[in-house]
Amino acid sequence: MTTTTIPAKYDFRKSEEKWQKYWEGNKIYESKADFSKKKYSVVIPPPNITGMLHIGHILNNTIQDIYCRWKRMSGYEVCWVPGMDHAGIATQIKVEQELKKEGKTKYDLGRDKFVKMIWDWKEKYGGIILHQLRRLGASVDWSKERFTLDEGLSKAVREVFVDLYKKGYIYKGKRIINWDSITQTALSDDEISYREQKDKLYYIRYPVENSSESLIIATTRPETMLGDTAVAVNSEDARYKHLKGTNVILPLVNKKIPVIYDSYVDITFGTGALKITPAHDINDFEVGQRHNLETVNILTKDGKLNENGLEFSGQPVNEARRNILKKLKDSGYYIKEEDYTHNVAVSERSGGIIEPFLSDQWFVSMKKLAEPAIEVVKEGKVRFHPDRWTKTYFHWLENVKDWCISRQLWWGHQIPIWYHKQSGEIYCETKPPEDIDNWEQDPDVLDTWFSSWLWPFSVFGWENSEKDRNNDLLKYYYPTDFLSTAPEIIFLWVARMIISGLEYINDIPFRDVYFHSTVRDAKGRKMSKSLGNSPDPLDLMNNYGTDALRFTIVYLAPLGSDVLFDEKNTEIGRNFITKLWNAGRFLMMYKEKIYKNGKNTDGELILDITEKWIDSRFNETISNIEYYLNSYRLNDYTKTIYNFVWSDFCDWYIELLKIKISAHPEQAKKLIDRALNKYQEIIKMLHPVIPFSTEEIWHLLEQGRDGKSISFETFPRISGEKIDTIIEEKFENLKEIVTTIRNLKSENDIPQKTECKIYLIPSDKASENNLEGFGDTIETLCRIKLHIKSEDVNEKYISKVLNNYQIHLHTNDLPADESRIDIHKKELENLEKYLNTLDRKLGNKNFLEKATKEVIAKEKQKHIETVRKIEKLKNLIGL
Repeated sequence: MTTTTIPAKYDFRKSEEKWQKYWEGNKIYESKADFSKKKYSVVIPPPNITGMLHIGHILNNTIQDIYCRWKRMSGYEVCWVPGMDHAGIATQIKVEQELKKEGKTKYDLGRDKFVKMIWDWKEKYGGIILHQLRRLGASVDWSKERFTLDEGLSKAVREVFVDLYKKGYIYKGKRIINWDSITQTALSDDEISYREQKDKLYYIRYPVENSSESLIIATTRPETMLGDTAVAVNSEDARYKHLKGTNVILPLVNKKIPVIYDSYVDITFGTGALKITPAHDINDFEVGQRHNLETVNILTKDGKLNENGLEFSGQPVNEARRNILKKLKDSGYYIKEEDYTHNVAVSERSGGIIEPFLSDQWFVSMKKLAEPAIEVVKEGKVRFHPDRWTKTYFHWLENVKDWCISRQLWWGHQIPIWYHKQSGEIYCETKPPEDIDNWEQDPDVLDTWFSSWLWPFSVFGWENSEKDRNNDLLKYYYPTDFLSTAPEIIFLWVARMIISGLEYINDIPFRDVYFHSTVRDAKGRKMSKSLGNSPDPLDLMNNYGTDALRFTIVYLAPLGSDVLFDEKNTEIGRNFITKLWNAGRFLMMYKEKIYKNGKNTDGELILDITEKWIDSRFNETISNIEYYLNSYRLNDYTKTIYNFVWSDFCDWYIELLKIKISAHPEQAKKLIDRALNKYQEIIKMLHPVIPFSTEEIWHLLEQGRDGKSISFETFPRISGEKIDTIIEEKFENLKEIVTTIRNLKSENDIPQKTECKIYLIPSDKASENNLEGFGDTIETLCRIKLHIKSEDVNEKYISKVLNNYQIHLHTNDLPADESRIDIHKKELENLEKYLNTLDRKLGNKNFLEKATKEVIAKEKQKHIETVRKIEKLKNLIGL
């Protein structure tokens, strides 16, 4: 085997650029349907074409890449499909802003030219995020990249709309929707957010008809009173029982509206009387439906009062509010106002305040479609990780509301509905009418999610035709195996994909759904530009390296919990990769030295306890890794590797390797080759999470690997027979003894290189046997003379008490006996405090009910060990 030299420092910038070009240029991740081979398929949650890479993308795409690389190395035919979402509202706003700079609007261009302008913008600026994902090392199949507005996916969207329309699931109706008066379109719930706002709560008098009595109404939006069609009270409210069957006079409008009784009204809130405006509040709309109330819309689509706004018609909402309040005061209807803080819905894209708006919109009737989607999760065919999200999923689908799918935009899938210009007849097909001049197409486009919910099968060329039977991509890759996404779109996307997959492919779209963590800053705040707490991932990659960021973000992300991230955290990954790199460099340099000076030896290498221990730890690590990956416990996967590589392999095994080679030079070549083989397996184990550095190291370990990639090496497999818990326990004794002796020296200002005399007293014969073969190793590692004794030591010493051993360090520079006793007393005091803490925990009923059996067992073992240490210390002190 010919070796190369590993440079002193890992140049991550050079390495990342080199291997990204190599992977993509050689199309090594391009997948083909191979029915003789087991497959693993994943579709990327398509980012918006306006999107830029943020920390959340780093986490989500690293998670997907870990599974794709792991499965690829485990022998699967892996297909990870990339793509982008056309992002209707976000993209249209972006281009309209560009037009605004020229003093123009979309209406100056007209629909066709404006849409063409967006396509041109998309080609020039859209998809930056996919180029940024290349920096992340995502092992996607770029040959299968899709776009939600490309020809194939657009056809799939039309097929589904027409099919659902003809089945009676799609209908047009009046509903209260979230209306953005700036973009002048309906918004889905996921496109709005809430901000706290200080307002005024106005109290207004509504006179009871033919009475001197009035009802007092409190509202933050007095302008909407012009659309009131009732006042509601609770039938259980004694204050208003006498008003049954009466009317009140609507101030300013001067018309009669009824007093109605409805359980929706909260008796304890405000005055207990509620103005009902069915056209401008979702709850009022439902009340209006129950009581057959008139709906009066008082707003235009651009946020002004319409013809129902009296003399205030044409005024923007805020201006109308001021003028209406003035007239209410002048007319004697105004009572008072109070400061009031509440949450206001705003558009995430435009920042405009959302108006509940009664509008004609297209809807999908969801209740019947949702029923099979509930069953497949109940039956375990689709599994959520963490499992707690199943309750959220069931709650939403069991109470599902119809889906508003129309948007008043120009960018997107225009609804395939045409209206006959003379007769008003409706035509719904995937292709336009032949006599197109006699028809006018519905101007609305479909909600972006209407294309996204078809993503898992539309990306593989589904057409809703006989061709699907011979579509190898669809037959081989669908259903996909894994989806990683954010929990906040469990309804908007995950549930809907399950619904569409069952409706059109008669199968689930994926088997496992991983809801990744939300990334927050070190203070627990959500990352945002406005707070200035969201670091640019590209800056982090440039400063620390891509692998360092990948490793860190997963290391910090426990299943089901938020990630608390600070830029300095990235040092975790950087330091780990440096440790890994230096270990490889040391082993390669050591090998070169040994091969240059050493002699060949015949015969097999006899495996001593150190070699058996590292074999056991290595295979135990593989076993844990496979368990954690299969359980979607990704941070446990990285922490397990981290601890094994940093502590077991680098800090202990390599240190002991040097001692063994020095003691047995005739075995040097075999020992160093064995260590490098183990190191090479570690590199493979780490490749899914840190692909760039492992690819670099793998090529440096051996010449002749040009044109190859570690991506297709076999992931390390478990040799269960090599796991030996007895040897691991013995080795843990060694580590504990060595660490304790070194700490004793440090605590007493004794240089580590200074030789000292150590007396080691095992607690029993078994503990003494566990030291067999380790005496010389302990002496070499600690620079001591070791004496193993079965009785107490009658000399001047400093002691440490372990579970199975007493360690006495003897030297000429020890503190006086009184000082030694003081040290032991302080240690005893700390142990007794710790024991009290354990007692409280094990006596806590809440802890015992919630903790797992394994956790309780560990705490009990800690208790036993602490009691044992206390007893030994008391004996030393003479208590």
